[in-house]
Amino acid sequence: MNLPNKLTLSRLVLTLAFLFVIFLDDNPWRDTVALFLFSIASITDYFDGMIARRDKLITNFGILMDPLADKILVCSAFIAFVGMRTDALHAEQWIPAWMVVVVVSRELAITGLRLLAASQNVVLAAERFGKHKTISQIVAILAILVQHSYPNWGKFGEVVVGFHIGSKPWIDWFTTISVWLAIILTLYSGSVYLWRNRRLYLQDL
Repeated sequence: MNLPNKLTLSRLVLTLAFLFVIFLDDNPWRDTVALFLFSIASITDYFDGMIARRDKLITNFGILMDPLADKILVCSAFIAFVGMRTDALHAEQWIPAWMVVVVVSRELAITGLRLLAASQNVVLAAERFGKHKTISQIVAILAILVQHSYPNWGKFGEVVVGFHIGSKPWIDWFTTISVWLAIILTLYSGSVYLWRNRRLYLQDL
């Protein structure tokens, strides 16, 4: 097995480790460890594709598993966040459930379209906006994890992440913006992909 494929598989293992950690109760360092694991998994996403293209190590396994591993990582994180609460006194979710429905529905729809295309011996190329969408989702997840982990970082967290802009810490503003940007790009990229390849599913109606 070549290095890019090993990195892809490691992303799946890191996703499992991330989920195990994020669901731990009464651990003050849970969110920080989850942030570390997700960051490492995200880095493997960059390097497996870069190495595969640079060293001409592109395989059918990588073509299938690389985007699948990305989807599993991102969707797992977003779904897990729905079950997280800000604190014991507040029922506020880390991310609204409807946003996660948008993310998961988009990924299922595009995966279904690619399966339909494959059944017709058509290969669908990745869209530019799809790559931007993935990056925006990863940034949003990292922002959410930083937002909930930095209070345990002591003075460093207070100075670097916790300083206020207006009425609340800058990370709160950044997280809100990054999440909304990720949702908008998710909807837009999915709509563009479905529209440009509409012949695949309209011809059988």
